[in-house]
Amino acid sequence: MLLLKPTSRESRNMLSFRLYMLQRLSALIMAPLVFGHIAVMIYAIQGGLSAEEILGRTQGSVGWGLFYGLFVIAVSIHAGIGVSVIAAEWLKLNKASQHAIMASTMLAFLALGFWAVIGVTMGGGP
Repeated sequence: MLLLKPTSRESRNMLSFRLYMLQRLSALIMAPLVFGHIAVMIYAIQGGLSAEEILGRTQGSVGWGLFYGLFVIAVSIHAGIGVSVIAAEWLKLNKASQHAIMASTMLAFLALGFWAVIGVTMGGGP
């Protein structure tokens, strides 16, 4: 859907509006997740937990996997759209190039993010 080339100016504007709204929605999802992540990190640091102790608490946890999995999805969408808009402005890219950058950024963040989530919650990566 995102890689389809709009045929008219109105459809290009509608696609831009939908991407804008999708980025705002991803920000709304990320905000409480960021605060939750920071709270957990402060708790872990103040408690003096080692990396081994943290992994001992997160491995096998479906809850942490869902929390950070949702975080990865929201960040991937948000960053993919943002990077493509910045690249288009700075590099004067056409829409096809902008969409390619958006898709590749999203896929890279998804792959790396889920690799980390698997490592923290299941004890290994792909």
